[in-house]
Amino acid sequence: MHKIRIIGRLDIKNEYVIKGIHLEGLRKIGNPNTLAKKYYDEGIDEIIFMDAVASLYGRNNLFHIIEKACREIFIPITIGGGIRSVEDIELALKSGADKITLNTAAIKNPSIIKEASRIYGSQCIVGSIEAKRNENSWEAYIDNGREKTGIDAIVWAGQLEDLGIGELCVTSIDKEGTKKGFDIELISAICNKVNVPVIASGGAGNSNDIIELCKTNVHVNAVAIASMLHYNLESLKDVRQNLLHHNIICRN
Repeated sequence: MHKIRIIGRLDIKNEYVIKGIHLEGLRKIGNPNTLAKKYYDEGIDEIIFMDAVASLYGRNNLFHIIEKACREIFIPITIGGGIRSVEDIELALKSGADKITLNTAAIKNPSIIKEASRIYGSQCIVGSIEAKRNENSWEAYIDNGREKTGIDAIVWAGQLEDLGIGELCVTSIDKEGTKKGFDIELISAICNKVNVPVIASGGAGNSNDIIELCKTNVHVNAVAIASMLHYNLESLKDVRQNLLHHNIICRN
């Protein structure tokens, strides 16, 4: 029996949830608080709020959205995008977030992971990797998939674990928004590298994609989904029933 968490991912730009393909060609979907409440009511296990343009402004602009969300939904909330200092992390947690996720800041200043996990505990520090295939390997990207780093994503996953993350969210840029399934090869390589829980993100079009991922030897702990929810491709109730039929249990 495989257990997995279903996490709703809300990428936000200028007060709107947005969605694109390969993190590009973004279109407006709706209000983040309205969608978060809808997915909560339908039984989502957790929600990730990501500021998709925080790197352009040098700060996260979602704290007020998180504060409102916490008055309506009572599941773990993760916030990411534009969090660059321990002070930012403190503001995020005070706004009501249970966890914060770091990508750009972690690559530019790895010591922030070590310091944050020491102060707040590794359980609330999520390392985020946005990876794109580069021949026979994957390269880590920053700034919401816009900037190359030259860093091997698999090697970086191991380094993030050593620095003290409690969880790892892996987004395949190649698969993101395509609704064609997860990058199982990438997720497998990451899972084989680290011992912390791994969230697979990018590519889910329906519950069969989650089943395919779980039926491999890849032991992911959670999947982050966006298009499936935003475009009503499959109800969460149907997702859970289909997963259960294949001996996969969701947390809720």
